[in-house]
Amino acid sequence: MVKQKTIKNEISLTGVGLHTGKEVTMTFKPAPVNNGFTFVRVDLEGSPVIEADANYVVNTQRGTNLEKLGVKIQTSEHVLAALVGCDVDNVIIELNESEPPIMDGSSKFFVEAIEKAEIEEQDAERIYYVVKDIISFTDEATGSEIILMPADDYQVTAMVDFGTKVLGTQNATMKSISEFKNEIADSRTFSFLHELEQLLDNGLIKGGDLNNAIVYVDKEISPKTMENLKVAFGKEKISVKPNGILDNLTLHYPNEAARHKLLDVIGDLALVGIKIKGKVIANKPGHFVNTQFAKKLAKIIKLEQKNQIPVYDLNLTPLMDIHQIMSILPHRPPFLFIDRIIEMSDSHVVGLKNVTMNESFFVGHFPGAPVMPGVIIVEAMAQTGGILILSSVPDPENYLTYFMKIDNVKFKHKVLPGDTLTFKCDLISPIRRGICHMQANAYANGKLVAEAELMAQIAKKQ
Repeated sequence: MVKQKTIKNEISLTGVGLHTGKEVTMTFKPAPVNNGFTFVRVDLEGSPVIEADANYVVNTQRGTNLEKLGVKIQTSEHVLAALVGCDVDNVIIELNESEPPIMDGSSKFFVEAIEKAEIEEQDAERIYYVVKDIISFTDEATGSEIILMPADDYQVTAMVDFGTKVLGTQNATMKSISEFKNEIADSRTFSFLHELEQLLDNGLIKGGDLNNAIVYVDKEISPKTMENLKVAFGKEKISVKPNGILDNLTLHYPNEAARHKLLDVIGDLALVGIKIKGKVIANKPGHFVNTQFAKKLAKIIKLEQKNQIPVYDLNLTPLMDIHQIMSILPHRPPFLFIDRIIEMSDSHVVGLKNVTMNESFFVGHFPGAPVMPGVIIVEAMAQTGGILILSSVPDPENYLTYFMKIDNVKFKHKVLPGDTLTFKCDLISPIRRGICHMQANAYANGKLVAEAELMAQIAKKQ
């Protein structure tokens, strides 16, 4: 079992937002289990929280920008990439402005801060999304595509074609998240000259300088642009290096641009909210296609979790056999519809029923085409739940269980002779005054066959 992780101590960084140009202090804080990554705007009344959730992405212009109830977080991707790259699960990120500090345009300083804060395990199991089938998303307008396929570890490949002589085609690959710190984290953000001109004209990139953004010169620099660049970057002189980038920077890698695109993919896919075991292949990635894919993947995961089929080892000794069940439940054949109790806690119970052709209800339901009646399936789920509620009293043999309400009943597949039914009942609210409110699901052949919301009450025998 891999446990969840957070940081041991608080740690702060101060810098300037790339697009806002405002000084900002960002503090990483330990977070409880299952918290995930959450941003907190401490500069606003009530310190509103914005979860790192793909559903809060509002635009992807020059970064991945989140908004919840009017509260914004800009350019979140480099911070999120660092958290994923450091293999942590739960961290609170406090900000006194809307945009994290750009630092050197990479995730390097964030990784160093997280490591300085020390990483510690938490008393909870880490949940992974294990990719079983290929999942893809294509942006028809740009030809950008992201594919996710099965793999034993989280792997990412970014393939980029910038269509310019100065940069051309580049690829970068991370075979394991353990490579992030040394191979990806220090890859800096970049821009083309023609994009930079637009950003300057629109009043963006106020916090930029030649130390936090690589500028690829893909066109001739006009005197006017040169003067604007000097003002924007606070430099008396700017020139172009032989490799086609503005001076004052040396590339960390020949394919630093592709590595930074890979970093962005990791940061954007953090918005899925769960660790991934699978291989990502991103062709011409960008924040739009990354976050659209993250939204699609999050929906798929949510749907799969909702319909997740629990797997139990039926060869293990059951928690309760038929004799123990009959010592608790008042039901008897032919109206006893569970054979075993597999597991039970204070809030859930799992039961099993082997469906055979000898069931009395098959005599009339239906001759020549035996199908287990839906009402019997519901009754079997209720009997399973009855074990849970009767186990809450010291003398269950002195109580009877009565239905109070049945809601949201759905039958999805037929149950036939030879099937093994598994029932899982989870409390919706704690048992009070002998009243049990639970969500019950029935599974057979690797499928959800029936579900219902049940309420029952136990009462002493008269």
